[in-house]
Amino acid sequence: MTTPSPHEPAFADRVYRSPMAVVTGVLILAMIVWLCGDAVVRGVGSGRWIGLAAALCAVPLTVAFTIRPAVFANEDRMRIRNPFRNIELPWGAVDAVRAGYSAEVLADGAKYQLWSVPVSLRERKKANRSAARHEAPGAKGSGGAGGPAAPVARASADKAVDEMTELAERGAGRPGAQGPVSVRWAWEIIAPAVVGAAALAVLLVVK
Repeated sequence: MTTPSPHEPAFADRVYRSPMAVVTGVLILAMIVWLCGDAVVRGVGSGRWIGLAAALCAVPLTVAFTIRPAVFANEDRMRIRNPFRNIELPWGAVDAVRAGYSAEVLADGAKYQLWSVPVSLRERKKANRSAARHEAPGAKGSGGAGGPAAPVARASADKAVDEMTELAERGAGRPGAQGPVSVRWAWEIIAPAVVGAAALAVLLVVK
């Protein structure tokens, strides 16, 4: 395999995230703002503080599991943003990217889940049935009789994993794709959620 030039530029990140999760997160946040805001505005006594504490706990947790998860991949590395961790993996350290019942990457003997690439077994079965129909002898779009073959249907998670696998194989030898795996806790999510949960517990006990 030809080693890429050290001066070869890395392209912009490809971003993988679940649009449905983002939409769900926005709707849940709107509900939290409405309910907790009403408690703060109309509540009496400790009710206002309970509303504030509940919002402080619920908002970061909602963001963590819906809006925050994403995978950013370029020619040198992939960055995984999971609910409570940020993981950076140079392609040289990645052993495999795969999608079974969940999407995950293997690197340096560890396994990291890709929260932003949900695997739908129903979608995969549908894609497999469609591909089987197109590959059947004489099927329209199968490429028989010299005609062009139709694109093979793939589930969205499988397509994302295929793209990341291709990037990993192509970028593994790049000078900029070397180095150790980096894992950092997302304290900007964890800290307010813990503070809010602790405050809510205290307020409910002393209420």
